[in-house]
Amino acid sequence: MAEPRIRIQVVEDDSVLRRTLTELLRLEADFLVVSEASNGEQAVAEAMIVRPDIVLMDIQMPRMDGIEATRRIREKLPEAHVVMLTKFGDDENVFAAIKAGALGYVLKDAGLDEIARVVRNAKKGDGSLSPALVARVMAEFNRLSQSALHNRKLFAELSRREVEVLECIAAGMKNAAIADKLFLSEKTVKSHVGSIFKKLQVNDRTEAAVVAKEGGITGA
Repeated sequence: MAEPRIRIQVVEDDSVLRRTLTELLRLEADFLVVSEASNGEQAVAEAMIVRPDIVLMDIQMPRMDGIEATRRIREKLPEAHVVMLTKFGDDENVFAAIKAGALGYVLKDAGLDEIARVVRNAKKGDGSLSPALVARVMAEFNRLSQSALHNRKLFAELSRREVEVLECIAAGMKNAAIADKLFLSEKTVKSHVGSIFKKLQVNDRTEAAVVAKEGGITGA
């Protein structure tokens, strides 16, 4: 018995590119395009109906971008895998898509063989990157890894109380609110904040909150 065809949803706001991708995919005997969408909202709504195996998802779209659409589809249809359609140099969005649950990434100008390979790998639950993206992604992950290591060293210098104050800063709390929460005087909180800035090598609360977030401290 023949294997069931891979059910694919194509999401792309450029109508010409969307039609081209659809026609290319239909050349593969084991592919079945079950839906086309021009924005994230439409993609999420139709995915709930057609329940695709694979979603080929553009990133930059009106009404709802591909990253948010990916997050919603993965929450509601965890069995559906999302392959992001990216353009060269769109590194920042690629990493946001990874966090949203995307499994594969292919350049928009890739050939049918490359697109088909990524789609088939995604159907098996295997992540894939277009060769042109591999070096850039590895470089970015290395940068993030080095940044995380640096932040961990900085956090190790903080006292337990300073970590608590930093959590409050990350939550957007002012000194008076922090003092109430931690049963401290505002003068003591101000002293802790100054010490935190010095140890984390930052200039203000915004920078401290960013470093906290990168280090996994998201707020009290």
